[in-house]
Amino acid sequence: MTRIPVVTPRRYRIFSARFLGELLTKSWIDSVIPAAVLLVMVIIISILIPGFFSLGSLSDQSRQLSEFGLLAIALTIVLLSGGIDLSIGSMFALCVLVALTMMNVLGVSIYLAFGATLLAGFLCGALNGILIGYIGLRAFITTLVTLVIFRSIYDIAFPRLASGIVGGFAESPLWDFIGFGEYMNLPVSFLIFAVIAFFAHIMLTRLRIGWHIRAVGGSRKSAHNSGIHVKRTVAIAYICSGLLTATAAFLFSARLGSTGSDTGIGLEVQVLTAVVLAGVSLGGGRGSVGNALIGAALVLIIAVIFDAKWVKNRQKILGKVYVSPTYMALDKAPAITDGSVFAVNDLLGDAEIIGQGTVEGPEDVILDRQGNLYTGTRHGEIVRFFAPDFVRHEVFAQIGGHPLGLAFDGSGNLLTCVGGMGVYRVSPDGVVSKVTDETDRSLTSIIDDSRLRLPDDLDIAPDGRIFFTEATKRYEMTEWAVDALEGRGNGRLLEYDPKSGKTRTVLKNLIFPNGVTICPDGDSLLFAETWACRINRYWFAGPRKGRREIFLDNLPGYPDNINRASDGGYWIALLGMRTPAFDLTMQHPSFRRRMAVRIPADQWLFPNINKGCVIKVNADGKVTQSLWEAAGEQLPSVTSMREHRGWLYLGGVTNNRIGRIRLAEADENWDANTAYWGLSS
Repeated sequence: MTRIPVVTPRRYRIFSARFLGELLTKSWIDSVIPAAVLLVMVIIISILIPGFFSLGSLSDQSRQLSEFGLLAIALTIVLLSGGIDLSIGSMFALCVLVALTMMNVLGVSIYLAFGATLLAGFLCGALNGILIGYIGLRAFITTLVTLVIFRSIYDIAFPRLASGIVGGFAESPLWDFIGFGEYMNLPVSFLIFAVIAFFAHIMLTRLRIGWHIRAVGGSRKSAHNSGIHVKRTVAIAYICSGLLTATAAFLFSARLGSTGSDTGIGLEVQVLTAVVLAGVSLGGGRGSVGNALIGAALVLIIAVIFDAKWVKNRQKILGKVYVSPTYMALDKAPAITDGSVFAVNDLLGDAEIIGQGTVEGPEDVILDRQGNLYTGTRHGEIVRFFAPDFVRHEVFAQIGGHPLGLAFDGSGNLLTCVGGMGVYRVSPDGVVSKVTDETDRSLTSIIDDSRLRLPDDLDIAPDGRIFFTEATKRYEMTEWAVDALEGRGNGRLLEYDPKSGKTRTVLKNLIFPNGVTICPDGDSLLFAETWACRINRYWFAGPRKGRREIFLDNLPGYPDNINRASDGGYWIALLGMRTPAFDLTMQHPSFRRRMAVRIPADQWLFPNINKGCVIKVNADGKVTQSLWEAAGEQLPSVTSMREHRGWLYLGGVTNNRIGRIRLAEADENWDANTAYWGLSS
């Protein structure tokens, strides 16, 4: 006897999929799904951001929804007609500029200003409508071109009107009422938006023009065969988009009362994301005002979450992951005790002091043919002290950034590396001009390493080429010490060729390259790698061109600037001395990593730069002399030195003075300008 099944029939009878299938046939389901997503997002944001539903927050969000929602409706109308409008962001910015010019600059009545704004939106929309609707150009390419046109007009006009817009004030109670007023506890701008959205819904669902727009978007051939004027309908859709965009721009202008160079940039992507996310079809013919409003609300909520949870915490996260220490083992540092060439002495103890309190951060010093002394300051100036006593001084040039390395060319122009800016030239009469601020970008670099972050020191070859170091391409000038914590090859040696006007990277992956000087042979140069405690030699010309070798290794301190000496050797500044503790940490990158993550930056272990010295080496790289100040009070940090006619001048990036000492055995007739460029004409 056959057993009658019981469970299976009941399961299919009770849990039938018929209800779901029939539900999905309803036209309003396209709005229900994004509405459900919006509800979930509202619940999420209420949990993540306490106080989001407070009266003040809702008031502010509703004003933003008014502007963004009008743009979403504008783009929805265009999409329903089978088109697309990529110029909506630039159109918005242009209409904002018109509104603010009328109100803040010209001071016309609000009615005239609103009319002018609508006219601007109408003309922009009409241009798109004629080109796409009547002439038959492709919507994507056409609106991409008009995006550029509208943005160009804005970028040309805005700088000329910016001061008037910012400084002007619209004396109109109605203007303020639209921007900040409320009626029945609802922002006026939101009420305006609600009324427009209602009529837009009626137009698209109950009026003939709305049916025509949908029909054209669904199938232009069928719409044409049905007697619909397709070209006119497409043009009307773009004109409606322009008018709605202008209205949104007017509400935005009333709320903020100002504009900026970035207004409207990327707005078209945000609006397109909103309407497509809510179910408006890119193919045309399907969508509604309700979809547009749901999409606008979704994007604004996502933006709020992004701003509250990512933007505000981005720096915290970045601080925990950006610093990337590597392994770097240094040999045991040479002794600086008695009997060593590095033994501490007091040869700098009697240094004469120049410009105390007049300069802040004289990282490098240099003298011209007349014996005048120049240095940069952290205030963005190059100061000139006049020979012979260096008491009288003046601001020789205003640079803007902190001038670091200095060098004179054969024509008497002063070249300088400016932290965060690039390489600049100062003519003998004090006129400042930019030489270069970028180089070729690495193909494998994620960050844009074409920009010069920390150009440090420079020198000029006999053929006029400028060789300069960039200490780090990962960190800004104020963060240079963090580069020491990494111990990674973030720096590079660069070359600027005045004949071609181009800058190229000569050597990369250098460990904080610093001082650089052209050797007397004219074919090679020396440059320091500060955290690696060594001096390198690089041949840029001659039979050994392209070769690099270590000139001096395992220094007891961190080398900074390098300059020629009168006897054919070189002076090297050590900005600080190595310590066993920091040398040990360089062999433990995980320790430095944990330190960077777990404790505040002001408690990190950094290189000791509180006391340094100057050493002298011969042409073969052998250290022959060291000069110290035992007390470390007059010149606590030495980052540069220049020999000039029997004197040695000393600068320090953390000092507020320049020092000089008399050199007993130096050539009193020797100066670097003559050694480099010969006797002046």
